[in-house]
Amino acid sequence: MVNSLYLRLNLSAILILLIFLAATGAVLDNAFVESARSSLRERMLGQIYQLLTVSVIEETGQLIMPLPTHLPYSQLALPDSGLYAFIGNNSTDNLLWRSPSLNNQQPPQPPALQVGEKHWADVRMKDGKAYYLLGFGFQRTVKTGVYPFNFYLLAELAPLHKEVRLYRSRLWAGLAGVALLLLATQTWVLYWGLNPLRKVGLELRAIEAEERNQINGRYPREVKQLTDNINILLAQERARQTRYRNALADLAHSLKTPLAVLLGATDQPEALPDTVHEQSTRMMRIVERQLQRAGAASNSAAMPPIGVYQVVERISASLCKVYRHKNVTLSNQIDPSLQFRCDEADLMEILGNLLDNACKWCRSQVEILGFNDGKCLIISVHDDGPGISQEDLAHILQRGGRADESTPGNGLGLSVVADIVESYQGQLIIETNTLGGGVVTIEFGRNG
Repeated sequence: MVNSLYLRLNLSAILILLIFLAATGAVLDNAFVESARSSLRERMLGQIYQLLTVSVIEETGQLIMPLPTHLPYSQLALPDSGLYAFIGNNSTDNLLWRSPSLNNQQPPQPPALQVGEKHWADVRMKDGKAYYLLGFGFQRTVKTGVYPFNFYLLAELAPLHKEVRLYRSRLWAGLAGVALLLLATQTWVLYWGLNPLRKVGLELRAIEAEERNQINGRYPREVKQLTDNINILLAQERARQTRYRNALADLAHSLKTPLAVLLGATDQPEALPDTVHEQSTRMMRIVERQLQRAGAASNSAAMPPIGVYQVVERISASLCKVYRHKNVTLSNQIDPSLQFRCDEADLMEILGNLLDNACKWCRSQVEILGFNDGKCLIISVHDDGPGISQEDLAHILQRGGRADESTPGNGLGLSVVADIVESYQGQLIIETNTLGGGVVTIEFGRNG
């Protein structure tokens, strides 16, 4: 089995080309032979008619042919010239006339013919040569009666066969030249056409050798779809590795406090069981949360659609209890039919962090909007808080970055959101809304 796509295409094209040229050559060869034989028949028929013209039938019914020097074709007067004529009738086996070109040769047994009948046949004489025989039934009416005659003409086929051989040699030589030209052309076309795939292979090897991060070459539309998908897979794999590293770092950081509490509890033996139970439960939750974040899905196309409106309602109910002392009004303006293909835990993490931050910083109002404009799924969270300054925009998206160090928190919320949104090929935008507070918008291309 041939494992090379280039060789497969070449061998297939060569086979098809050879079949096509062989069929073309056979058709042209057959057409030429038929045309040459048809031309010979037309020429011989004309010669028969001229023999009829020069023949004379006397009143007694006797056939008289002109002298050899007055025959319409000089070949009929030359011995063994390759063109022979003879005349007979159906009532006797003896010939009434034979051309001087026949010399001492015995013509083939002529067939009986009706008046006006034409008879064509390939014959071979005793000299071993092939001839074409034309017989024509003819009658002449004179005063004494009606006399039928059969005129026959023999033409040697050697000149026709020579012409056919010459044509065939030129035909197949020409077709062979065309075949070589087409084969060379198709080899170059296939090499040129498959060159983008070879370039992709080279770039993939460079990526394996860590010489580059993605495929950067310019490719035709059909190949570009492949390279774009490969780049997406590479980006998703790097994002997943980054999430695992970050999750391990976050896990280690988060476990430091409960471990320190457990170490300190050894000084209070009476409270040790309660402390161990409390801190171990806390650590289990921390581990589960970090594992969920580390496994954030990146292949959203294979996931079931999640209703965004319903997730926001569940989060809002919890946050209203947490921030009941602020009397926050949380307005869910998301289209109830809006759906997004993702892991539900990822969507909970994204919206939970955004709404928690909005409730934390708002004065009294938080509003969340969501819709699909036909190209992107857009979700935005608005609050009427103090907003975010331009100086803090880049800082707060970094892991551990916080705009206000005096406010409780560890500064990981927005960075977690940014990581998950990036893993779904989305975009996070932070701006200031018309109320003066902050607005965080996330866009997912062609999802939902």
